[in-house]
Amino acid sequence: MRKRSWEDITTDILQASLKPEKKMRIMYSANLNFARFDKYFQELLRKGLIEIRAGPDGKPTYVTSAKGRTLLAALKKAQEIFNSS
Repeated sequence: MRKRSWEDITTDILQASLKPEKKMRIMYSANLNFARFDKYFQELLRKGLIEIRAGPDGKPTYVTSAKGRTLLAALKKAQEIFNSS
């Protein structure tokens, strides 16, 4: 099994949070352990690629921001280019 790159992990996290989700759901969808997930997730929050919103129960949910969706599209396009060659 190969190690996933920064691009792969970032894509998985941004993709998993396209609709508002709780942290655990995003972590499981991205298939990461907590330590690795938290390292990437905190960086995405700091850079404004993921936003915090109040969920229906008042607890925080997280969703990919417009800036994050732009990055996600660019990462997917780059993966397409590299995988087609």
